[in-house]
Amino acid sequence: MPYHESSYRVPYADTDQMGVVYYANYLEYFERSRTEMLRDAGLPYSELERLGYYLPVREAHLQYESGARYDDLLIFRSQIAEARGARLVIVSEVRRGDELLVSGSVTLACVNRERRITRLPAVIFEAIQKLSAETD
Repeated sequence: MPYHESSYRVPYADTDQMGVVYYANYLEYFERSRTEMLRDAGLPYSELERLGYYLPVREAHLQYESGARYDDLLIFRSQIAEARGARLVIVSEVRRGDELLVSGSVTLACVNRERRITRLPAVIFEAIQKLSAETD
């Protein structure tokens, strides 16, 4: 499956005293990237919630290469690496132009309104097919 891309300009509020993006903000960037990916595939997260499904983070892994700074234009790249059972794995990158700043993955668990683990719904697989078809 191809990467989905979106852009984001770093606001001053995202930076720390050293003038670089605070390390924990990259987890938020990964979230922005994956929610935009699903939205562009016709599945906004609000629709998942309306259907009674939630995708809490179970694991997160990040590798930092370099820091972004205020006013940098970043490219967020995400792709679905695995979708089976109740598990969704999304790999992501944050880039400044061609320069890789951060890479990693997030594993999401699918739960229902009662917060019980449940299989991924069909709408997730439909979104994956749509994302795959966009580059065919």
